Amino acid sequence: MRLPFLALALATTALPALAEEINVYSHRQPELIQPLVDAFTAETGITVNVAFVDKGMAERLVAEGDRSPADLVLTVDIARLTQIVDAGVTQAVQSDVLEANIPETLRDAGDQWFGLTSRARIVYASKDRVAPGEVTTYEDLADPKWQGRICIRSGTNDYNVALVAAMIAHHGEDYARTWLEGVKANLARKPDGGDRDQVKAIAAGECDIAVGNTYYIGQMLKDPEQQAAAEAVRIDFPVFEGDGTHLNVSGIAMTKAAPNREAALKFMEWLSGDEAQRIYAETNSEFPVKPGVAKSELVASWGEFTPDSMALTEVAKLRPDALKLVEQVDFDG
Repeated sequence: MRLPFLALALATTALPALAEEINVYSHRQPELIQPLVDAFTAETGITVNVAFVDKGMAERLVAEGDRSPADLVLTVDIARLTQIVDAGVTQAVQSDVLEANIPETLRDAGDQWFGLTSRARIVYASKDRVAPGEVTTYEDLADPKWQGRICIRSGTNDYNVALVAAMIAHHGEDYARTWLEGVKANLARKPDGGDRDQVKAIAAGECDIAVGNTYYIGQMLKDPEQQAAAEAVRIDFPVFEGDGTHLNVSGIAMTKAAPNREAALKFMEWLSGDEAQRIYAETNSEFPVKPGVAKSELVASWGEFTPDSMALTEVAKLRPDALKLVEQVDFDG
């Protein structure tokens, strides 16, 4: 009798997986990717077993070593992707399909990870208290006109660290430090909660604008208990001066141990294709990474924007410097 994958994933040793099955460690809740799994299996006959791993994915793969049952890892944010790669538990994947479908700025230069969807780090703005077009650039968030009007989650959060790293990449460390100090001076309250909490704070009148990811609005609009708060804000797409809007990704990587490499590669390539990109973006209110794939109706309603041209690999290199700046200015203090 075959053991469930979750039982295998909890063990430090594992039997080889059956043919035409692949095992995935996912940082994303299984229900978010189940529509993709179902569609892939229906098309190929390959079973996809998913184990939700909320924390310590890299450490777990290191501990399992060559005996890991995992073929692939699905996770969010450039920080988590690079952490897994830096742990030495992934392998390079050369694929003409992946290279054709995924823009160079949204995949690893060494072919260790590949972006599957993108999300913009944008501004939630009060529809009542902030005029359209009033928010223009990330640099503008440090302007004293926003004093006492900004909400944001912890500066050490991965999404915010990535934004600071991108600011360093565009303007240098000294500028980024001054900018961070300016944003801190404009906060309506100490950084706290998640992105959804910032939306709720705007709706409650605690602040007028907040920094967050686009897709949280999509998730809140589908929740009757959070819908009213989401409807109280507008999504504005600020840009870096002279460039575009900051993006981050959900992405995938193949493990070094991958016992089912051929089938795992099929899944990676399929996820980058038209059908999967449409399903993934529709389910999670994110942006497809493959050019030409239509956004969901909701996401399209937020408007058009120009993505930042800075490669995420360049942003990832500056994350340690960004985190150091956040701590030096005591952003959360």
